[in-house]
Amino acid sequence: MKRREFTAALTLSLIPAFTGGIAFAQDESGIKDMTLGADDAPITVIEYASYTCPHCANFHKAVFDKLKENYIDTGKVKFIYREVYFDRYGLWASMIARCGGDMRFFGISDMLYDTQSEWAKGEPADIAENLRKIGLKAGIEQDALDACMADGETAQKLVEWYQKNATADDITGTPSFIINGEPFGNANYEDFSKHLDSLL
Repeated sequence: MKRREFTAALTLSLIPAFTGGIAFAQDESGIKDMTLGADDAPITVIEYASYTCPHCANFHKAVFDKLKENYIDTGKVKFIYREVYFDRYGLWASMIARCGGDMRFFGISDMLYDTQSEWAKGEPADIAENLRKIGLKAGIEQDALDACMADGETAQKLVEWYQKNATADDITGTPSFIINGEPFGNANYEDFSKHLDSLL
């Protein structure tokens, strides 16, 4: 797919839906939560984040690796990552990450956050091409990547899924966290770990 066609396929009329008052009885989207850690962990941490949010990138660079090493990998925390779409570029990035499947999702997410200042600038066509290169670098085959990024139905479902979750958990900014059902704000590793320890 040529870059112009690729960008056109991504330029969906989805952003107005972000502020629509749609009621959802249940999640029938088929969109799944991306998770790390043991299902029976005593603590469940849900992160709401946008791939275009600098504060989210900082959290993943400064806090997440330690959180994963000391709490997720040790069976203390089940971590759920939920994307937030404040702009179309965050949606496009999510489509790239999810195109890699469960095994590649968090690795691609790391790539997106580590290079956020590089891929998330320029004209829409440039950003689309930058994201496409990340997908290819992550090992996604070109045909599979093109199919994922041209999938308008899934894009719409992702927006509705985000909207439903954000409404249910009263998410108005990123990064935001829900820890064992209670809201928790953005914090450094020391404060984050102190709070987790208090729940163990």
